[in-house]
Amino acid sequence: MAQCVQSVQELIQDSFVPKVAVLCSEDAQKITRKNNLNFSELLRPFCRLTSEGHMRDSNNQVQVVKNLRISVNNVVTRPSVPTSGVHSPAQRRLLSEVVSASQPAEGGVANVITAGDYDLNISATTPWFEAYRESFLQSMPASDHEFLNHYLACLLVVSSSEAVPVEQFLKLSQEQHMIQHNGEYTNPKWFIPNTLKYYVLLHDMSQGDEQRADSVYEDMKQRYGSQGCYLLKINSRTAAAGTDEQIPDPWSQYLNKSSLQNHHSPCALQHNDGVSVNSLDNTHPLQLETAIDMPGSLDCLRAVATETKTTTVYTGVAAGTSHGACLTLNDHNRLRLFIQEFTFRGLLPHIEKNIRQLNDQLVSRKGLSRSLFSVTKKLFGGGKVPEKSIAELKNTSGLLYHPEAPELQIRKMADLCFLVQHYELAYSCYHTAKKDFLSDQAMLYAAGALEMAAVSAFLQGGAQRPYPAHYMDTAIQTYRDVCKNKVLAERCALFSAEVLKSQAKYSDAATLLIKMTSEDSDLCSALLLEQAAHCFINMRNPMVRKFAFHMILAGHRFSKAGQKRHALRCYCQAMQVYKGKGWSLAEDHINFTIGRQSFTLRQPENAVLAFRHILTNDSQQTATQQGAFLREYLYVYRNVPGVCEVALPQLPLPCINSSATRVYFGHERRLAEGEKQAATHVSLDQEFDQDLAAVWQDLEEQVVAAANRGVVPSTFYPTQCCLNSQTDNLHFPLAVVEEPIIVEVAFRNPLKVPLVLSDLSLLWKFTLKDFSRPQPQDVMVGDAVTITNEKEAIAPRVRKGKGGIPSVCKFLTFSLLSWQARLKLLPRQTGQLTILGLVYNLASTPSTGDSTINSNSPSVRGRQDLEIQGPRLNQTKEEKTSVSHGPDRRLDPTITPPMPLLEVFFLQFPTALLCGEIRKAYVEFCNVSHVPLCGLRVASTHPDFFTFGSSSLATPLTPLSPTSFENCSAYKTLATPPGATPGSVTAVTLVSAADFGSGGGGVFGTGGKRVAEIPLGEGTLTPGESTQLPLWLRGPDQEGVHEINFLFYYEGAEKGGKISHRVLRHTVFICASRSLSVRATACRSNTLPEEEGRNGSMLVFVDVENINTSEAGVREFHIAQVSSSSKQWRLHKCINPAENKDCKLTTRERGKLCFRATRCKPHEATSKSLEKYTFADLSLGNEQIISSTTPCADFFFRRHSRSQGAGPGGGAEDITGVVRKCNEVDLDIIVLWKAFVVEDNKQVILEGQLHVALQTIGKEACSLRQKEEAQEMVLLKFKPELPPPMTRPSMEQLSHLIKTNLHYPESYSHSFVQKSLCMIPVILTLSNCSLAQVDAIIDLRHKTTSPESLEVHGSFTWLGKTQYKLQLRAQEVMRLPLRAGFLHAGVYNLGTPRVFAKLADQGAMCETSQQTATPALIIINST
Repeated sequence: MAQCVQSVQELIQDSFVPKVAVLCSEDAQKITRKNNLNFSELLRPFCRLTSEGHMRDSNNQVQVVKNLRISVNNVVTRPSVPTSGVHSPAQRRLLSEVVSASQPAEGGVANVITAGDYDLNISATTPWFEAYRESFLQSMPASDHEFLNHYLACLLVVSSSEAVPVEQFLKLSQEQHMIQHNGEYTNPKWFIPNTLKYYVLLHDMSQGDEQRADSVYEDMKQRYGSQGCYLLKINSRTAAAGTDEQIPDPWSQYLNKSSLQNHHSPCALQHNDGVSVNSLDNTHPLQLETAIDMPGSLDCLRAVATETKTTTVYTGVAAGTSHGACLTLNDHNRLRLFIQEFTFRGLLPHIEKNIRQLNDQLVSRKGLSRSLFSVTKKLFGGGKVPEKSIAELKNTSGLLYHPEAPELQIRKMADLCFLVQHYELAYSCYHTAKKDFLSDQAMLYAAGALEMAAVSAFLQGGAQRPYPAHYMDTAIQTYRDVCKNKVLAERCALFSAEVLKSQAKYSDAATLLIKMTSEDSDLCSALLLEQAAHCFINMRNPMVRKFAFHMILAGHRFSKAGQKRHALRCYCQAMQVYKGKGWSLAEDHINFTIGRQSFTLRQPENAVLAFRHILTNDSQQTATQQGAFLREYLYVYRNVPGVCEVALPQLPLPCINSSATRVYFGHERRLAEGEKQAATHVSLDQEFDQDLAAVWQDLEEQVVAAANRGVVPSTFYPTQCCLNSQTDNLHFPLAVVEEPIIVEVAFRNPLKVPLVLSDLSLLWKFTLKDFSRPQPQDVMVGDAVTITNEKEAIAPRVRKGKGGIPSVCKFLTFSLLSWQARLKLLPRQTGQLTILGLVYNLASTPSTGDSTINSNSPSVRGRQDLEIQGPRLNQTKEEKTSVSHGPDRRLDPTITPPMPLLEVFFLQFPTALLCGEIRKAYVEFCNVSHVPLCGLRVASTHPDFFTFGSSSLATPLTPLSPTSFENCSAYKTLATPPGATPGSVTAVTLVSAADFGSGGGGVFGTGGKRVAEIPLGEGTLTPGESTQLPLWLRGPDQEGVHEINFLFYYEGAEKGGKISHRVLRHTVFICASRSLSVRATACRSNTLPEEEGRNGSMLVFVDVENINTSEAGVREFHIAQVSSSSKQWRLHKCINPAENKDCKLTTRERGKLCFRATRCKPHEATSKSLEKYTFADLSLGNEQIISSTTPCADFFFRRHSRSQGAGPGGGAEDITGVVRKCNEVDLDIIVLWKAFVVEDNKQVILEGQLHVALQTIGKEACSLRQKEEAQEMVLLKFKPELPPPMTRPSMEQLSHLIKTNLHYPESYSHSFVQKSLCMIPVILTLSNCSLAQVDAIIDLRHKTTSPESLEVHGSFTWLGKTQYKLQLRAQEVMRLPLRAGFLHAGVYNLGTPRVFAKLADQGAMCETSQQTATPALIIINST
C-alpha cells in the first residue's frame, strides 16, 4: 500500500476514541455563533490532548494514556431503523465526492522505483484513499454488538447571561435523560446508563458580567462538585476590533472536510430551546439509511415549531467565511485547558470507575452463574465446545442479548479498556467474550470480538503476542458471508491490510484487498485495487507487471464510479510499465482510455498525445478498431476550441520519413519534341547511384580544371541538382531565383484504414538578402527581413507570393501504403530559404467501408515538421567517442541571383550502331534564361564516341537543316584520279595532333581527352537564342550496350557570383553490333633498296574478317580504303589489291591485304615540337576518303594512345628502352569500310572506320580489345618487400639488334673442268636497328649438318677470314665483302653466317644470336 500520513497505530487509535455528546442552550449557541461555529465545532481543533493522562486499572496499576483524542458532537436523535449493512445512495455520493475532492497535488512528492528495466514514477502517498478511509470510518453507525461508538459523557452548556442558569442546566439534564432512557430513541446510543454529565458555564467576555459568571460558577461547584463543572470564558474581543491582528484559524482544516458532507446531509433539526441539531453532529453524517421525517418524530415537530424562529445552522460554512473572529490566543488556550480539565478530572475518572464496577460485576457473576454453567457443560456436554466452520454456523446475526447480559458486560469492559489504551486487559476481555459469543453462535458479536482482539493484540507492541491475522480473516468472512454486513467487513479489511503492511507482509495485504473487491461498489473496489497495486510494487522484489495490471483494473473501476481524474491517473501510472515493451494491444487500450478520459476532463493536449501514440505506432489492431481510433482522434481535434487558431497542431498521420526527403532544384525535364530528344539531366524519377555520382563528379572536376587552366579552384564544390540522404548535405545548397524547388516527401500509412489528405503545402521561412551588394559581417542591414507562411497556412487557399506556391490536391491513401508527394516552391527574390515542414488536412473515410472521398467529410488541419538528422561525425577522437551528428542542409537552400539555363536537344541521334560506324547527328543548344551564356564545354566518359569536328581546318560543314543521311557521306571524299592504280598511295598529308584535340582545339584531363570546347558563333548564347551544331558519332569497338555520359558545362557572363558555373547531364545508351574484325602484323623486309632509306621497308599484313551475323540487316562490307598515320612510317603501296573493285566481304568471310610500309622521307619527318603525323591514304575503290580531316582524323586522335620511350639516362632501364625501340613500329592502320544495309525495302549505305595500332614488329594487333584476365589475389605481406630486380631485355628483344642481308647473283655458271674451285663474291649487309652503338661478331664457320638440309642444299665453304668482330654506330649500315667457294654444280644456301651482337657499353653482357634472314639460295651451273 502507499505511504500514509498516519501510522497504523495512530490510525486505529483515532478511529476508536471516547465520544462526548453536547447539549447547548439557545443563548450559549448564540455566543458561539459569533465565531460562525457551534459549540462542538468550537472544541474540535483542541480535542487532542498534548499531555499524558493517568488512571488505575482493576489491579490498582497505573496506566498511562498518551496522545488521547476525544470526539465531541452535538446530539442527533433518530428513530430506530434496522441497519442494512450497506451504504445508502447519499452516503455513496458523499464518499465519491470526498474522493473526488482529494487529488494529487501539483508537484507533489514522487516515489521513483527502479525494478529491473523499469524506472517508475509513482505517487508516494494516496491522500484520496486516506480521505475515503477517514470518512468511511467516521460514517460507521453505532451498533448494538459493540460500544466503541457509544457516548460516554454529555456536556451541558449554558450561557452565563441566562436569568437562572441552574434551571437551564436542569432542563438540559432532563432532556438528556429522556433521550437516553426513553425507548422511542435508540439513537444516539449511550455507553452506560449512568452517563457522565459535565456542566459548562459559557461566558461571553465581550458582553457578559464576569463577576456574576464567577458567582454562578461558585454556586455550580457547590451543587455539582468542582470536578463536574467548568467556567469557560470566550469572545475576548469583538469581531470589528482587532481585524488587523492575524489570529490562526485552526477550524478550517476540520470544517473543509465536512463541507461536502453538509451538502448531502439531511435537514437540520433544532430543539425549541435553540440548540442546533445537525446531521453532522453525531458520529458522522454518513449514518446508515434512516428516515428523519417519520410521523410523530419529536425532532421533526420541534423543527416545525421553531422554523420561524431560527434558521438552520450548518456546520459547514461557505468557503471564505472566517472562524473564531472573536477569539484571541488566550481564548484558544482556555479552550485547550477546558478539554484537558474535562478529560483528566471528569472523563478518565468516570471511565476508571466504570471499569472497576464492571470488573466487580463480572467477577461476582462468574463466581456463581458462570461456574454453574460450566459445570453443567462438563457433565453433559464435555469441557470444550467443538469448533465449527463458518459455513456450518447458522446465521445468528439477529440474536440480541439483554443490555445487562454478562457477555455484553465483558464486551463493554473490553471497549472501555481499549478506549483508554489498556490493550492487554482489552485483549483478555475480547478473547473471553469471543468464546462466549461463539458458544452462543452469536456470529455478529463473535466477529466484532475477533476483530478487536486482533487489533488489541497488535497494539500491545513488543513481542508479547504476535498479530493473530487469522482472527481478522475469520471476522471478515463472518461479517461478509454470515452477517451480510459488507461495511463492517470493509472496516475490518482496512485495518488488517494496514497492519500487514506495517509488518512488510505486502503479498498477504494485497491478497486481502483483492478479495474484498466486489461489484457492489465500484469506488471501494477501485481504491482497494489501487492499494493492492501499491503492495505489489513495494515488495522486496517488486512485481511490476502485477502492479500495472491492478492499476488498470483500478482505473477501470474508477471510471465506472465516475472518478475520471483518478481513472486517468491509474492508467498513466500503468502506462509506464507497458510502454515500449511490445505489449502493443495493451498500449493501445491504455492510450485510448487515457485519450478519452483526458478529453472528458478537458485536457485536450493529453488526449491528443495519447491518440498520437495509438496512431503512430505499428498497430496490430483490426482495421475496424483502427478506424475507431482515428475517428476518436479527429473528433477530439474538432471539438477542442481554438486548437488551430494560434498555431497548427502536429498531426501523427501519415508517417513521414524525413530522411528520405528529396529536394530537386530547377525546372522539370522537358520530354522529346518531335524529332528532338531532350537531354536526360537529373530528375526525381531517377534512382540515386553512388558510383554514378562519383563519375559525374570526376567529369565536373575535369571540365572545371579545363576552364581554369588546368587547376581546380579551392572553392569548387560539385553541383548537386537533387539532394537525398546519400548526398553530401553539409553545405547550404544553391538555388536560382525564378527557378522552382521541388520537395519530394515520403509518406507511409501505418494503419489498415485509408486516410484522406487534402490541401497540402509547404511551410517555409525566408530571409531576404541582396547578393548584388556586399553583405556586412557584423551589422544586419534592413534587407534581412524574415517572411513565413505559417499564418497563411492555417486557412488553405491558393497563394502566390515571395516564398512559393503549394501544389497538391486532395488524394486518398490506402492501408500500409508508401507513397511520395512532390510540392513546388518558386522563389521570387534572393535570400535564405528554410523549409520547415508540411501543412495539410487529415480526414478518415466513412466507417461504412466506402473508400470514396467525400468533400464534406470532417477533417482537421495540422502540420508535420521535416526534421532531418545529419550524418554521424566520426573524424576527431571526441566525435568517435561520442554520438554527434553534423548538419543536413538540404532543406535550407540559398536563393542566388539569376543564372543562365541551358537546354540541349539531339536530332537524328541513333540508339544502335555497328562497331566503328560513323554517323552524323545534330545538337541544338538553347538558352532559356534571361542571362547570357558562355564558356560552353562538354566532358564525357567516352571521348572517342563523338566529335564536334575541327574548326582549325577548312572542313566544309553540312547544311544546318539536314535531310536523311542515306545519300550524305560523313567523310570528305574525292574521286580517284584517273589512271591511278588501285592500292597505290593517293594522298600523303602532314597533320598536327593539336588540330584535332577538340572542336576548338583545347583538350585537358588525365587518362584521355575528355573535355572539349563547343564552338559557338560569337562565344556566347544570348537569352532566348539557340544554335545547332553537327555531331559525328562513332560506334564503340566492343559489342553490347554502352552507357555514355555527357556533361555540358557553361558559365554566366557576369563573374563572381555565388554560382560560378552550371552543368547539364545527359546519358545515352548505344547498342553496338558486330561489324569487322581487323588484325595486323608488321614484318621487316629482307631487301634494303638504296632509294628507300638506310633501314629499308616493312611489310604490313592486314587480316579483315566479317564477324557480323546479319543482325542489323547488313548484306556485305566493302573495304573502301586503308590509311595509315604515324610519325615515322607510312603505307607505301598495296601488294595484292583487288582488280577494278572493292574488297567485298559477306558474312563470315575473311580477306588478307599486304602492304609495304616505308619510313617517312626526310622532308616528311616531324620534329618533337610540332608533333606532326603523316597520313597516307590507299584507296581500294573509286573514291578517296581524306583521312586527315574531320571526322576520320578526329576519331583517330581521340582513340590514339602512344607508348612513351625511355628517357635519357643509364642503367638497365635505358638498355631496355634502347632494345625495345629496335622493335617498335608506332604505326596506326585505319580501315575505312562501307556496309550495305536493307531497311524498309531500300538499301542504305553505312560508313565506318576501324583502328589498329601496330607497336612491335612481329606482334599481332587487333581492332577489338582483348579481354583482360582476372588478376590473381595477392596475399597480404606485413614485411617490407625487397626492391624489384633490375629489369633486363629479353633474349627475343636482343635478337633484333642487327638486321642482315646477303647480296649475290642468283645463278652463276662455272666450268669445273677447267677450274675445280668456283669462287663467288658475296656482300653481307649489316644494319644496326637500335639507337646505340653495337658490337657484332660474324661467324662463318657454321655449316648446315642436318641430313634434310643436305638433301636440298649442297655443301660449300667460305674462303678467307671466317670470323669478324665489328662495331656499328647507331642505325649504321655496314657492308662486309665475303667469298664463297663451290666444288660442284648445284643449289646452295648462303644463309649460314651466324651474327652475334650486344650493346657496346654493356661489357658484362654476352653476345646474342641475331635472327637470320630467309634462306639465300644460289644456283651453280657447270659449263
